[in-house]
Amino acid sequence: MTEGIVVLVTAGTRDEAERLAQALVGERLAACVNVLGPIASVYRWRGEVQRDEETLLVIKTQRRHFDQLAARVSALHSYENPEIVALPIVAGAAPYLAWLLAETSAPPE
Repeated sequence: MTEGIVVLVTAGTRDEAERLAQALVGERLAACVNVLGPIASVYRWRGEVQRDEETLLVIKTQRRHFDQLAARVSALHSYENPEIVALPIVAGAAPYLAWLLAETSAPPE
């Protein structure tokens, strides 16, 4: 399934992550979102090394939805510059990949 991707997004709180997950699945921009955390994030921001506790979203979707998904995450997210990183799905169980495709292809209910 070359059109499948996993998108990683971090959020500042679990509540924010849950709201993002609900919106993305509800709007069929994602078939599934795993909400993991808390996680420790260490990063450089505005010249300073930062360390924060965040929640990680692991989003499964189709490549063709990336731009719309990224725009939706940016619109809903509290961060000035949210992490939105896509990784290709190079292989997977055929039934799962078919389900992913179906859940992000069907018209909204």
